[in-house]
Amino acid sequence: MPTVSVVVPNYNHERFLRQRLDTILAQTYQDFEIVLLDDSSTDDSRAILREYASHPRVACVEFNETNSGSAFKQWNKGVRFARGKYVWIAESDDYADPHFLERMTALLDADENVTVAYCRSWLASEDGRTMGFADGYASFWDPAGWGADFCMDGHQMCRKYLCGTNRIPNASAAVFRKDVYDRVGGADESLVLSSDWKVWIAVALEGRVAYSAEPLNFFRHHGATLRSRTKLVTAASELLKISAWVRQRIEPPPEEVMRIVYLVLASAWVRVVCSIGVPMETKREIMKLVKVCDPHPTRSAMRFLPKWLEETVSRPFTKIWYGLLDSTYRVRHEAGLTRDGFTQIRARFGR
Repeated sequence: MPTVSVVVPNYNHERFLRQRLDTILAQTYQDFEIVLLDDSSTDDSRAILREYASHPRVACVEFNETNSGSAFKQWNKGVRFARGKYVWIAESDDYADPHFLERMTALLDADENVTVAYCRSWLASEDGRTMGFADGYASFWDPAGWGADFCMDGHQMCRKYLCGTNRIPNASAAVFRKDVYDRVGGADESLVLSSDWKVWIAVALEGRVAYSAEPLNFFRHHGATLRSRTKLVTAASELLKISAWVRQRIEPPPEEVMRIVYLVLASAWVRVVCSIGVPMETKREIMKLVKVCDPHPTRSAMRFLPKWLEETVSRPFTKIWYGLLDSTYRVRHEAGLTRDGFTQIRARFGR
């Protein structure tokens, strides 16, 4: 039996498939099988997959006649076909350094309590240019944390990082134990965007998480990615639901962590609530979830709104907002901001 099963779920990634498959076959670690899946692509993906079907490393090729409507249904299908002890879900639009599998399997082999091992990722453009690291969005959690290897208890990982955001932003960067994935029930197929985050939490809680700061994965961003096509409301709703779900399963995170969690949540739900195009009933449903997740939503919103206004409206309106905050004690108190902080804000905007 192969040690690693490489599951490649594809949908309309004809232009990226050859690079994806070639970088798998070029791995320095060769004890693996490949499971190829296609979710009823409308481009020439199937023709490319058929070219690779006869390769001795390819154990299975499965074509869906109709689109499943869920990337995570494909995850579960691929893992069911997998015979290896470890599974690597190699998304069809990403690609890998030749040493990726060698490094990840070594982390899993070294400690049987490690349930998932992952590495730092490069962010890659549509044409393959690197654009910095893919974890820049999470630097506020621990600016120095992503530049060094670590092996952390899964409960601690969830309390420190995973309770508010997906610290493993790209599945292609991770290799996990198949038996643990099966034990936690696999991916939640009812989620459109965030089921990977929920999987990493569930798998982490079963043991330990190993991380390599060596960037061996290339996470490609392009116009057709699921994340770019997902609606704002869906993203906010899933973020709130999973954040509440994980906090039911771990000890309460430290106050400084929760302060960041509330800000991250606000960055999603405030956009929905302030959007003109979102129906009022939908906004009410979102606010019901917010009340479950955040005991002080007004405070969190006030902390986030200045940044959002700075990004989305002109400077004069931003200045007006800061002026209102500065002159209203109740709002300033609710936001937990000090007068010194507003002095800095006024200086920044030349007031």
